[in-house]
Amino acid sequence: MSGGRDRLDTLMARGCAFLGTRHAIMAGAMTWVSERSLVSAISNAGGFGMIACGAMDPARLREEIIATRALTVKPFGVNLITMHPALLELIQVCAEEKVGHIALAGGIPSGPAIEAVKAAGAKLICFAPALAFAKKLVRSGVDALVIEGTEAGGHVGPVSTTVLAQEILPHITDVPVFVAGGIGHGEAIAAFLEMGAAGVQLGTRFVCATESIAHPKFKQAFIRAAARDAVASVQIDPRLPVIPVRALKNAGTEAFSAKQREVAVLLDSGAVDMNAAQLQIEHYWAGALRRAVVDGDIDNGSLMAGQSVGMVKREEPVQAIIDELVSEAAAALARRGAQAA
Repeated sequence: MSGGRDRLDTLMARGCAFLGTRHAIMAGAMTWVSERSLVSAISNAGGFGMIACGAMDPARLREEIIATRALTVKPFGVNLITMHPALLELIQVCAEEKVGHIALAGGIPSGPAIEAVKAAGAKLICFAPALAFAKKLVRSGVDALVIEGTEAGGHVGPVSTTVLAQEILPHITDVPVFVAGGIGHGEAIAAFLEMGAAGVQLGTRFVCATESIAHPKFKQAFIRAAARDAVASVQIDPRLPVIPVRALKNAGTEAFSAKQREVAVLLDSGAVDMNAAQLQIEHYWAGALRRAVVDGDIDNGSLMAGQSVGMVKREEPVQAIIDELVSEAAAALARRGAQAA
């Protein structure tokens, strides 16, 4: 096992150096879930916590950063949505609070947003849905990439994690690349590291952590679910800019179809443009997710979950989750080393 742990440390070295952590395990930013309690617990356990800004206004984000810093002296980051109307103000808050890592998610970031993050002195993390975008982002000056497959929870792209890893990892070596989507066990972490990843990102696995403020009913829904229960939403109107969302199927899933039809009518009438239509959809998801995570309405709220939800078996401390992942990864590498020998 010691050989496996040494090998794991070697493979994670680049990711750990970039994040400033013991383990190259980033936490996915989950709106309403990734707040001070969970973020600080993940960082304190040797991983890298990430505040999900979501729809927060600048004052609320500043409050969350300060509160998180009161709970940990370890590094953590902030995830910002590119379509947020106050994006540049949010970046300025991160700059003033000396946040070391900023992730821009939900779309390809604009030049001004990239410049603002770089001017703040923060390390910029972006999401690459394909190799061409990955190359473009690297040329734009991003410091690290996350490639997230369709197995992930929340907003997802159309390509699986394993395909993205094969397509992108051999060709993007200038910056660290973290793999995300469907990762629930350490064996998968070991495999992606051996393929060239600098580290991994997990979200669903941390939802049922003891330190997560998610409602007990929300956590129980995760614990009961199987991988096949986490389904991606369907785009009703091809003109409507809707990014599929993976969540546990419930009445809220059906309600989203009705919401899409409502927004499509507004688009047809000229009452809203494409940007406003997309924002309405995002506000819908934010509200539906809050009903489930905070209020415990698991029938009508959104139960955003990745397909790795079937590997979530119980509520347990963050430290136990990370220790288990690291132990599994080291054991997998040790087995492979023994077989090779």
